[in-house]
Amino acid sequence: MGVTASNRVWKTIVYILLTAGAIIMIIPLFWMVSTSLKTNAEVFQFDLSWWPKKPQWGNYVEAFTRLPFGQWTTNTIFITALTIIGSLVSCTLIAYGFARFYVKEKRILFMLLLSTMMLPSTVTMIPLFMIFRNLGWINTFLPLIIPSFFGNAFFIFLLRQFFMSLPRELEDAAKIDGLGVFGVLIKVILPLTLPALTTVAIFQFNGAWNDFMGPLIYLNNHDLYTLALGINFFKSENNVQWNYLMAASVVSLMPSLIIFFFGQKYFIEGISISSGMKG
Repeated sequence: MGVTASNRVWKTIVYILLTAGAIIMIIPLFWMVSTSLKTNAEVFQFDLSWWPKKPQWGNYVEAFTRLPFGQWTTNTIFITALTIIGSLVSCTLIAYGFARFYVKEKRILFMLLLSTMMLPSTVTMIPLFMIFRNLGWINTFLPLIIPSFFGNAFFIFLLRQFFMSLPRELEDAAKIDGLGVFGVLIKVILPLTLPALTTVAIFQFNGAWNDFMGPLIYLNNHDLYTLALGINFFKSENNVQWNYLMAASVVSLMPSLIIFFFGQKYFIEGISISSGMKG
């Protein structure tokens, strides 16, 4: 009884701490939503009111008509969708090769691949810019999309760990039935790898959707801006309408929250299996 009571006390403490932490994390989001529904004068009023007396829902319409946020959203969706496709295709093929094919120098190649994660992005920023400039890709979406079709070290590592957790007997049985390498991968492996693929897609979505540095470096035309770059451009204006800025920020944040909310089951499962935590 003493052990059970002690466990209940500790669980209660843990739940209280988690609830307090969740509230602390939600406060900035609530403040952003509240600010997006205020008038610009109310934003700078110092009072204890967290919610506007008369919510200005028209701020969202005004934010997307004052500046071309609609075009920037379309650009962001286009770039994000293609980078997700590129990452899933390239990382899946590379990870499957590392997990299943025998190559004499495979360990060395894999270590070289992992070592690229220790290379700061600031080191490759200028060389990549010079390469893309010589290719004539500056002020286009290509520098933001094409690199995803050449793999990502972290995603490859994640998928490789997942592939290695699958029994080889499944592939052997498929090969006996006459399936080739790509047939086994598409019809047998990929359906079992949905949690890991979902994890990669969520990571890539958040990375591409919220990317600021890439568009800042490669995009000069306002019509090509992404949401992250466009919101920062709006913020840099002399007369910033903070209520409109917060409205645009809320809209840009919602896709990430929605995707993680609906994909968290696969996300957690993919991480736990790839890291060897699932029994």
